[in-house]
This record gives sequence, C-alpha cells and structure tokens, in this order.
Amino acid sequence: MGILEDSLDKAAAANFTRPIPQSAQAQMKFLVKQEKGSTMAVARLLGVSQRTVERYLKGQLKRPRRDLSARLVAEVRRRWQPRVRERAKKQAATTGGIVIETRARFGYTAAPGTTDDGRLRLITQALPPVYAARLFDAQAAGASEQQLRDIAAEGLQEIYFKDRGRRAHDLLVEFTDIDYIELDF
Repeated sequence: MGILEDSLDKAAAANFTRPIPQSAQAQMKFLVKQEKGSTMAVARLLGVSQRTVERYLKGQLKRPRRDLSARLVAEVRRRWQPRVRERAKKQAATTGGIVIETRARFGYTAAPGTTDDGRLRLITQALPPVYAARLFDAQAAGASEQQLRDIAAEGLQEIYFKDRGRRAHDLLVEFTDIDYIELDF
C-alpha cells in the first residue's frame, strides 16, 4: 500500500464506533469468524501455521512476535466495521467532502514568465465531495498510488491553487515528494 491509500484507510478507521479487539486471542477469534471458521485461511492470511492460529484461539499463546502482531492488527483493522466505514465514505462522497493535510513538494507548469520551481508547502484544504468520490472509486478499482496522487493533485489544483477557477487558469500542478499526508472526512 502507498502513503495515500494508507491515509484513506486511517481516515475511514477514525469513524469506527467501537475499538478493535485488543488481545491477540480476540483478534484471532475475529479473523476466524470473518473467514467463516477456517483457521487454515487465517493462517495463510497471516503467514503462520494453522496450529499457531489454534493455539492463539485456545489462549495457549498470548503475545505474538512483533511482525505477526503488526500483520494481525492490520488485518483486523482492514475488516473491522465495514458498514460504518462504507457509511462514512458515502457521506464524504455525497455531502461532506474530504480534508487533505499534507506537506509535499508542488511543482508547476504555468504561463511564460512565472516561476515553475517546485516548493515544499504545508497545505490543509477541504476538497468537495466529487474529489472524495473519485478517490474512493479509484481505490476500490485498485488504482495505483500515482493515480490516487493525480486525483488529489487535481483537487488541490482546482480548489487551492486556482481558487475554483478564479485565478491561474493555465496552471498545472504536480504533487511529488510527499513528506506526510493525512485525510479526514
């Protein structure tokens, strides 16, 4: 996963109504339930043996290794409260929009006589629902990180740099060298 896709997932997770299970045993139980009771499927998902999954379910093992713990939390978070996640995305895509906070290098292609040197900028900007919908649709379709960046760059170009078409009509913005990005909806 890329930085923008991770930020989309974190923004959706911020809308959860209940915290994810904390213990390794509860997380394993949740994953087994999601996989229709198949410990073998969970073992393949996490890259461990079926017997290891069974031991966590029985409570014989309690503290997973650091790498297994990270995979376990990531898989649980990815599957946790899908209806809440979808409701938040639908609201952002139809009425609420999305807020992007980023520190990145923005390069420009503009009219002759203007500077086109890329600059590192800190921007916090609310984008309208149409850009949120495009980001969610692209993510669902399996778009690459660059395609997601292009959609975000287009939204920032139109809303932040061109001020909804009121200035800098020929400006084209490139969104590169992302230091960090956080999304909220």
